[in-house]
Amino acid sequence: MDVPPLRSPIGPEQAALLEGPVSIIVGSRDERLRPHLTRALGCRLDAERRRATVLLPSDAGAQVLADLQANGRIAVVASQPTTNRTLQIKGCDATLQPCTAQDEALADAHLAGFIDEIGRLGFGAEVARTVHRRDTGLVAVAFTVAEAYEQTPGPQSLRSI
Repeated sequence: MDVPPLRSPIGPEQAALLEGPVSIIVGSRDERLRPHLTRALGCRLDAERRRATVLLPSDAGAQVLADLQANGRIAVVASQPTTNRTLQIKGCDATLQPCTAQDEALADAHLAGFIDEIGRLGFGAEVARTVHRRDTGLVAVAFTVAEAYEQTPGPQSLRSI
């Protein structure tokens, strides 16, 4: 008997949010269960919306990257500043990969979109450039989306697999 592939907990609207001009925070934990956070500089999903890749700064994200390499457990929160629309996704098989030229282009496009997004709230481009620093480059972190939660303020349904 054939087993159908698992359906992604991420729908098209959530995918558009994740890949849009959002604030992305990546969380991890170390072996003593201490949490660590860093800001991501972009997110992309595969065609089935089962695998996500977030781009992390190698310098500012060093502790998170070490945690992910040690245990693979990742939580990603994406929030659109102008609407507070927010989504959280989680996985347990995160792997670190070198960034490609396409990843670098994605990070540049994400920054440009984020500058426009927070500009609507009266913040200048220097704010976006400060929080999206990548002085020593980027690392791509890929993982299978195991859970997705609507986190937008107000009553929302939980979606997980």
